[in-house]
Order: sequence, then structure tokens, then C-alpha cells
Amino acid sequence: MKFSGKNVLVTGASRGIGAEIARVLAGYGLKVWINYKSSAEAADRLKDEIESNGGEAAVIGFDVSDEKAFVEAIKTIIDCDGELSYLVNNAGITKDKLAIRMSVADFEEVIRANLTSAFIGCKEALKVMSKKRFGSVVNISSIVAESGNAGQVNYSASKGAMLSMTKSFALEGAARGIRFNAITPGFIATDMTDKLKDEIKEEYISKIPLKRFGEPKEVAEAVAFLLSDHSSYITGETIKVNGGMYM
Repeated sequence: MKFSGKNVLVTGASRGIGAEIARVLAGYGLKVWINYKSSAEAADRLKDEIESNGGEAAVIGFDVSDEKAFVEAIKTIIDCDGELSYLVNNAGITKDKLAIRMSVADFEEVIRANLTSAFIGCKEALKVMSKKRFGSVVNISSIVAESGNAGQVNYSASKGAMLSMTKSFALEGAARGIRFNAITPGFIATDMTDKLKDEIKEEYISKIPLKRFGEPKEVAEAVAFLLSDHSSYITGETIKVNGGMYM
């Protein structure tokens, strides 16, 4: 995979899919800035792992939904590296419950953590990347952005709006040479799915044409492609990584 930039910020990268994205991008030679909000130890372990495998990484803790903190973090990266080449907006939360029982506070908290944070990241990336007229951003959405899901009105709304937002940023960034794309993962094998009972796993897998959960690396490789020079004529698009569960 070929990259013209030299570094990437991955939000929510201390564990799960975010951590695998960091590993894969570091493996392709990018310096990875590992963002975390509360899992400092996990972020440090990931940094050590990447460096022990010959990669380059740095840890940067901040709340992605805090605009001032996000701006300061990007400033720190630029002061250190001279640029921010790539951004992966991966951080997010869930607060699941049926809509009839969901409070406005529950709805707004998920919107702010998942959607507003990605808006802040895209906006600030567009600003700083415009100076070199180069950059690429990938927003990690979800299969439920396209299919909906009972009990996840707030999460579905945040991830669905992210897809429309990605297209709008792509239109604004194109003249500056900056690309914005999105990925919608389906069921991916993580700590969360590991905790599911076997019968529930089997029920989900029965609905997936490829008859298995995806691996975090399969999401990470799709991210790498969209960031890389190999996708230089792709912007405003969404890649589904879901085993055919939603076509």
C-alpha cells in the first residue's frame, strides 16, 4: 500500500477495531497517533507493541467530543510532525434501549460522542490539510446506519448522519485535494461479540451470507485502502465491510 503522507491520527484507538487500524497503518509505515479517552494503559501497551514490531507510534489522550481538546491535539501533532496527513474518526459509544424508553439526554450523548466528534475532526482536518492541499479522512460508521436497528435509534442516527456528512465534506474538500470516505462495518469479532452466547452468535451468523463474523484486520485494511494513494480517485464513498449482511 502506497502513502504520500507520513502520519495518521486514529481516534478511539486503544482497543478493538481502532487498535487494529492503528496496527495495520503502522505496518504500512505511517506514524500512528493513538487517541484514547480513558484507557491510557491500553494505549501505552499498543504503542509498545507497534514499536516492538518496528513501527512508529505516539499516544495522545483527549475527549473527541471536546472541540477545544481536539483542536489542541491536532496542534500538538503538527508541532511535533509538521503535518497531519490522515485522520480516522473511529471513536464512539452506545447507549442502547428502545426508543420509547430512551431519554433525550441518552440520544444527545450518543450524537455528541459519535457524530459531533467526527464533525470536529473532519472540520479541523480540512483546515490543516488545506495548507498542503493533501490529506485523506475515513469515518467509521456502522451497518446500522444503512439498515437501522431496534434499540439503537440514537446510535443509528449518529452513524447514518455520518454518511451524509462525509459526502458533504468530500464536496468541500475536493478542490483542496482532500478526500473524505466512510466505512460501515457489520458484525466484527471483538471483545463485545466474544461475550455473546453461542446461540445468539449462531443466529447472527445465519443472516450473514459469508457465514462468519468479520475480523478487525479486514476493517483496518479497508481503512488503509481508502487513506492510501491507491484510492486517489475515490471520495464521498462508503465501503461496506459486512460479509454481505446488508447489500
